[in-house]
Amino acid sequence: MIGSDAAGPTAIQAAFDRAKAEDRAALVIYLTATYPDTATSRACMEAAVDAGADVIEVGIPFSDPMMDGPTIQAANQHVLDAGRSVSEQLAFVADLAHLDVPRLAMTYVTIADMRGYARFADECADAGLSGVILPDLPAAEAGPWLAEAERRELATVFLASSVSTDERLAAIAQVSSGWVYAAGLLGVTGVRSISGDVTRDLVARIRQHTDLPVAVGIGVKDRASAAEVARYADGVIVGSAVIRAAGERDPDGAPDRVHALVSELRAGVASG
Repeated sequence: MIGSDAAGPTAIQAAFDRAKAEDRAALVIYLTATYPDTATSRACMEAAVDAGADVIEVGIPFSDPMMDGPTIQAANQHVLDAGRSVSEQLAFVADLAHLDVPRLAMTYVTIADMRGYARFADECADAGLSGVILPDLPAAEAGPWLAEAERRELATVFLASSVSTDERLAAIAQVSSGWVYAAGLLGVTGVRSISGDVTRDLVARIRQHTDLPVAVGIGVKDRASAAEVARYADGVIVGSAVIRAAGERDPDGAPDRVHALVSELRAGVASG
């Protein structure tokens, strides 16, 4: 088990190491905080961990996302329309301390900037988060945030894509902690299926610059695609498919639907 008092990067590395010891890729699951409502969201987070998620990405909604596709955008807009503030969402995250897996905030740099980097780092650490993913934060401009994240022992995960130059990949690898997020396809989440050859090559290129785990997201949606990615990546990230399971049909059935999907994804990363 991963101790809740472990520093962010240490807790994340332990999760990836545990998966590696079991001869599989780690499974990273994204769920939007308080979607579709607070109680259902909490139950879905618990269901995902019970079904085998190694790491949870907790989406903190932002009104103008650059990476999120229509499914996650709709979920985030639902939370924003309900008037749930960032402070309320972070309080929700703090109530997930009983989940014995690392949790990372997935949001955008405007949120961190508007609250102030020092305050946001304090809030994330105090909520029990192990790290933060800011997909629109360029590695070259990350110094001020990284100073605050390191002060509170938060990992910062950066994204790399197939069009990133080797020079950019080296820069991303230098500032990343926790893992490096390899985008499985160009574009937003939840729209197209992953491009296997391109993504495999991207993972290999990233590994030339870092010993950190490399996890692949964007385009993974089911057991088969999870198994494919698990053959060459250290981690598999799934978001839109899980959000659909959480948000479709009746809220009462959402935890069971999430549990069923995450169980299938866990079987996929194990077979890969």
